[in-house]
Amino acid sequence: MAFDVKLPDIGEGVAEGEIVRWLVKAGERVREDQPLVEVMTDKATVEIPSPRTGTIAALHAEEGQVVNVGAVIISIDVDGAVAPAASAAPAQAPAAHAAASATPAASAPAGTATTRVQATPAVRQLARQLGVTLESLAGSGPGGTITADDVQRAVAARSGDTTPAAAAPSAAGGTRIPLRGLRRRIAEHMRHSLDTAAHFTFVAEADMTDVAAHRAGLAQRAQSQGVKLTYLAYVVKALAASVAKFPMLNASLDDAASEIVLHPDVHVGIATHTPDGLTVPVIHDAGKRTLFAIAREIDRLAQAARGGALKLDELQGGTITVTSTGARGGVLATPILHHPQVAILGVHEIKPKPAVRDGQIVIRDLGNLSLSLDHRVVDGAIGAEFLYDLIARLEAPAAWLPDTEIA
Repeated sequence: MAFDVKLPDIGEGVAEGEIVRWLVKAGERVREDQPLVEVMTDKATVEIPSPRTGTIAALHAEEGQVVNVGAVIISIDVDGAVAPAASAAPAQAPAAHAAASATPAASAPAGTATTRVQATPAVRQLARQLGVTLESLAGSGPGGTITADDVQRAVAARSGDTTPAAAAPSAAGGTRIPLRGLRRRIAEHMRHSLDTAAHFTFVAEADMTDVAAHRAGLAQRAQSQGVKLTYLAYVVKALAASVAKFPMLNASLDDAASEIVLHPDVHVGIATHTPDGLTVPVIHDAGKRTLFAIAREIDRLAQAARGGALKLDELQGGTITVTSTGARGGVLATPILHHPQVAILGVHEIKPKPAVRDGQIVIRDLGNLSLSLDHRVVDGAIGAEFLYDLIARLEAPAAWLPDTEIA
């Protein structure tokens, strides 16, 4: 008797997940708690373990397919389970195994009652474009799912067909890479952010010379405590202090309720590049942490992100975001908001440049900060005041960073 495994409720607010990679195949033996599949949500990538020991009867989704929470994704023939007698449920007895062992229902004679064929929305659209009836195909994908290749083969097999071959998407002259996993989530979030928020970006120059000197003075102390002290740690510490004066930047917009939500605590997202794409782990309660504690958390989260070891709660709850590409930060950028947040700060390359001080040209460590805001919530004047308050802190760290706020 087959046991149906449904996509579980992975986290608060998660309604669907993308099948990133199957870790098992039909006919394979699995033990309880063995990982079955990697699923990507808008929060994290997680592995779904097997709830039973047995044999995989069918996979009900393709890699790259998005499925709803509660949908059956895999069926397992459980060890020791007894199939119900044929007289008990004659119409349903073979259903759990149909995708794995029976001839696909799509190939049944016309007029026979059949189940809906399995195909992703993209494949269904392709079939409509090419005039292919999905019910006439035997799927080659997991659990009998019809793939784009199945549709293309059906077109190629038709003789005397007048449907122009040009209707099919062509890959000539280039390599096509499926938009899946984290890359697809990034694409969806960025598009949604741009479609929803009223973006504008304000850029100002920061003199980081005193931060550089302050950091150099703490180098031995930081090293003795195993702390990797970076400019980014100073930025996050100063950001949390400035946000306290400008609470509208530590907010989100609830579009459905038409309400601005002011967050009482500062949880700073750190945009981090990983081999799979950009992810945003969160430094929770940044305003309550010391400079060294922030530096440790930045380093820990970055390593976890690049190693694919972030926990779900480490990706949730951000109220404002900082993005930086370090030494390759360039001159300026227009960061895209991490919706529904209303502010994101871009930190750019800091290097020695000529500057005018007291009528003299001197060399200072200068870098630009790019602040993108949702104009529906934050006006330009408020954004500018906030950024200049932040810059004032960075230009005089000793004035607002007592020793008790360092280690």
